[in-house]
Amino acid sequence: MIYPKIFKLETGWDLLISLQELAKKENKAGYILSVVGNLRKAKIKCPGKKQSTLIKNTLEIISLNGTISPNSCHLHISFSDGNCNVWAGHLEEGTIILKAADMLIGFIDENLIKKENITNNKQVEIYIIPDCPWSARAI
Repeated sequence: MIYPKIFKLETGWDLLISLQELAKKENKAGYILSVVGNLRKAKIKCPGKKQSTLIKNTLEIISLNGTISPNSCHLHISFSDGNCNVWAGHLEEGTIILKAADMLIGFIDENLIKKENITNNKQVEIYIIPDCPWSARAI
């Protein structure tokens, strides 16, 4: 079962730290379903780069995708600046909310989470959630 939660961030809050704290408070893993908001600065790590990139401007969040859990968060963000230039990358601490960010987060029932080590066997496990309209059905 998925438990949706509305989460609102206000001026000055760090986006990544706030999501990490929420996952710890809820003691659940989940993922970002939707986000609307803006930033005054964003810190991202671009693919293949060793250094993070810091953008300071009035920024509009376009998307935020990934997972959160009490132990870690893996999130990718895209946003635009005042000239409609689009930036994207791995979300880093130091990404600060300008006015607000409203999110819908889907927390996952712990019975649906299964941790396995990935090996060279290339084994895939598929979980079917009862009554989920997007789950595969046996024919």
